[in-house]
Amino acid sequence: MNARLARAPLAAGDRPGRACPMEYRYPPSSLDREPDLEAETLYVAGGLYGNVEALDRLLELVAADPGAKLAFNGDFHWFDADPADFERVDAAVAAHARLRGNVETEIAGEDSGAGCGCAYPADVGDADVERSNEILDRLRETARAFPGRREGLAGLPMNLLARVGKARVGLVHGDASSLAGWGFAHDRLDDPAHRRWIVSAFEASRVDVFACSHTCLPATRLFEVGSRTAAVANNGATGMPNFRGSLAGIVTRVSVRPAARGALYGAFVAGVHVEAIAVDYDAPAFRRRFLAQWPAGSPAHDSYLRRIESGPAFDLARAAPCAP
Repeated sequence: MNARLARAPLAAGDRPGRACPMEYRYPPSSLDREPDLEAETLYVAGGLYGNVEALDRLLELVAADPGAKLAFNGDFHWFDADPADFERVDAAVAAHARLRGNVETEIAGEDSGAGCGCAYPADVGDADVERSNEILDRLRETARAFPGRREGLAGLPMNLLARVGKARVGLVHGDASSLAGWGFAHDRLDDPAHRRWIVSAFEASRVDVFACSHTCLPATRLFEVGSRTAAVANNGATGMPNFRGSLAGIVTRVSVRPAARGALYGAFVAGVHVEAIAVDYDAPAFRRRFLAQWPAGSPAHDSYLRRIESGPAFDLARAAPCAP
């Protein structure tokens, strides 16, 4: 196992699925560095969740955007418990820039006691947490058949820095200080008491845009950081529905040019367009694939089928940015 994933025991009282291991953490200043990649257009896909149909549609979108690059900011595995799907997703994602989320971190090694590694907050019920732990256990069983791919996941970074035009774009899975952090969840982004922490993260990292996911619900928000305006763009999920009555995933597009096809919403900061783009994958085909791997009574079926069929109880108006 890659040495950088050596794990310390969890603190007494920490529970699987709710704990945030120390090894998940990094300072915002870790992004105050030279860029890992450069582009004029960058798609950032978080939460693909092993959805093969969403992967295929995402690759089509990127290929149709001249010169665009693609990066995955974690949790590209999840529902892909079938070995063929797991290998297909991992091979396709490995052709692009990628970092690890909690899912990749946990399946890269044996059980650390962190469960799924989601670090769920208190408003997520215990039954949901336990089902996520069970999904992770099954996915780890699949991953054991691919030791080389597990080693590849173990070696992935927890964050990346991109330069798009002149903008510094921080790619994280969770938030500015942890790959499983919830500091960029939509409700935290709107919490006045949390604003100072967010501004301090922009200051320490010198980032103009944070592109994240992890919390599974999308939101883009603008913040005044000294004399500049910065943005957090949480794409929610590329591989699951994000809004009530809509079955499309979302990918964040950061570019010096606006999208040729209409964005769901967006903002213009630091000389770049930060847009939420719908990933309108073949939803019936994904549902069939999901049910073949996660039938009635399975943990993923109980936790996710309703969202896969109807979308979450969340609306686009709550995701779209407002004035800082």
